Amino acid sequence: MRAMVIEKYGKVPMNLVEMPTPEIGEYEVLAEIHAASINPVDFKIRDGKVKMLVKYKMPLILGNDFSGVVAKVGAKVTRFKVGDEIYARPRKSNIGTFAEYIAIHENDIALKPKNLSFEEAASIPLVGLTVYQALHDIMQLQKGQKILIHAGAGGVGTFAIQLAKLMGATVATTASEAGTNLVKSLGADEIINYKTERFEDILKNYDAVLDTLGGKILENSFDVVKDGGKIVSISGIPNARFAKEYGSGYLKTVLFSIASTKLTALEKKHNVQYTFLFMKPSGEQLRIIADYIEAGKIKPVIDRVYPFNEAQKAMEYAESGRAKGKIILKIK
Repeated sequence: MRAMVIEKYGKVPMNLVEMPTPEIGEYEVLAEIHAASINPVDFKIRDGKVKMLVKYKMPLILGNDFSGVVAKVGAKVTRFKVGDEIYARPRKSNIGTFAEYIAIHENDIALKPKNLSFEEAASIPLVGLTVYQALHDIMQLQKGQKILIHAGAGGVGTFAIQLAKLMGATVATTASEAGTNLVKSLGADEIINYKTERFEDILKNYDAVLDTLGGKILENSFDVVKDGGKIVSISGIPNARFAKEYGSGYLKTVLFSIASTKLTALEKKHNVQYTFLFMKPSGEQLRIIADYIEAGKIKPVIDRVYPFNEAQKAMEYAESGRAKGKIILKIK
């Protein structure tokens, strides 16, 4: 099969090579990949920034979500059959969706939403699960609560605004002028132009913040959350609490604890719960998301679709930070 691989960590280009088609285990299916999406985690993995959490063997096929068709099923697979149209986020130990095939556990798969094309469906799994786990599982966002979603026009942001509105929340978001119409159309109630305004000067007493940017933006987010509120970040620094839950072991727990000292101090000062989210695959949650999509309550937002052989160009565009919505690779 053809696959886009890196040979080592660092800002290296991906190369299109021939790789063996994966063998499947008894609970796995072999999926023929029709489309995959590009996510910031792809360049973080490439750069070696998640080595503390997951170690990969080289050459490594990048790619963290996809849509496609079941080509073969393992002996003990009960939920899927050959020919089923599916979408999924594979386990972190088993990434590699920038390829023609992937072996994936049946628990991580769901039938793709019937009203979406393969390209549209591929835009959903990683951002959909990230947002669902942040808003539903961790924040337990309630009707009438207020949430700030950073970078509303990005891949995670476009999905998060829609789910937060569906959950009955009031949504503020940061966007540039170019992204304003998009976030408004998705239901954002208050839009802050991050180029000319400081969100921390405008927003107060918010119940929750979804941070996709990390750094100073994350630190300043503590100023807008009310006593007892919650901040979930996918770009911040993991803390000791995350390390313990993730089973990182003593040494890494100590290292994360030291690295996140500033965030822990902000947590205490503002009485806010900070959570670093390293999203888990879940076929069950993808089925819930598919129901929302089929009911017309959430729609995919796609910026560009690239042919498979232009995956490197797609990755560079993703890194530019200019995309409004998702960037897709059309593989079949």
